[in-house]
Amino acid sequence: MPRIISYILIVIGGLVAIYAQADEQQNQYILIAGIAVLMFGIYSLSRNIPSKKDREDNEDQL
Repeated sequence: MPRIISYILIVIGGLVAIYAQADEQQNQYILIAGIAVLMFGIYSLSRNIPSKKDREDNEDQL
């Protein structure tokens, strides 16, 4: 998944979660959906970042 889509999902999920909390009558399903979209965006973005250990191993091999 392209990184721009991940950023868009993070923004949309955050906005939906904030909107659901700002309402006087909180709709819990909208809040859960917003958090799920936010977390999916963060997950898809973070899975492409190599761990620190992998980076150190690659530097040792050079």
